Amino acid sequence: MTLLHIIYLVAITAEAMSGAIMGMRRGMDLFGICLLGTVTALGGGTARDILLGHYPVGWIANPEYLTFTIGAAIVTGFVARHMHHLRKVFLIVDGLGLVAFTVIGCGVGMEMGAHPSIVVLAGVITGIFGGLLRDVLCNQVPMVLQRELYATVALFTGVLYVGLLWLGIGNSIASLVALCAGFLFRMLAMTFQWKLPDFQGKEIRGLD
Repeated sequence: MTLLHIIYLVAITAEAMSGAIMGMRRGMDLFGICLLGTVTALGGGTARDILLGHYPVGWIANPEYLTFTIGAAIVTGFVARHMHHLRKVFLIVDGLGLVAFTVIGCGVGMEMGAHPSIVVLAGVITGIFGGLLRDVLCNQVPMVLQRELYATVALFTGVLYVGLLWLGIGNSIASLVALCAGFLFRMLAMTFQWKLPDFQGKEIRGLD
């Protein structure tokens, strides 16, 4: 089992727990939090596989991923009230998961022989789409579209990874460098609250 795969398993577990917590905040039952946790953790990879025609999709080829995500959601349902002090840990694992998902998604795109731009896009979709689906199911504007540097981090990681491979760097080194650089970028963005410009629309007239 490679380091990247271990990080992936930790990441989908953490993402499933974060999705379950949001489901609990929306008053969902056990089925709801399990579904939301699974969508959060595996939705990005599923969307990527469908778009690329990469079958079977990841969690069908590896059903143990469902065990990780559903188990994590159920455990969260029983211990969530005691997990408030782990918020920083979740943010760190989420950042690590974002870059790991991105590198893995890029790898799948490359295996499919896709154009480099599509390879990067596959990585970004893998990294961000699960959280986007989670927010849509919870009837709120997706976080990735409104606040933090999240998709930007995924894009940076994907471009760096593909660029290093294009320069002839070995896959293991390219993966490690992309993981470390992307994770550092995400942590700095959270620490210093870096954000893209937003558009509130309060002064826009004549559009309604």
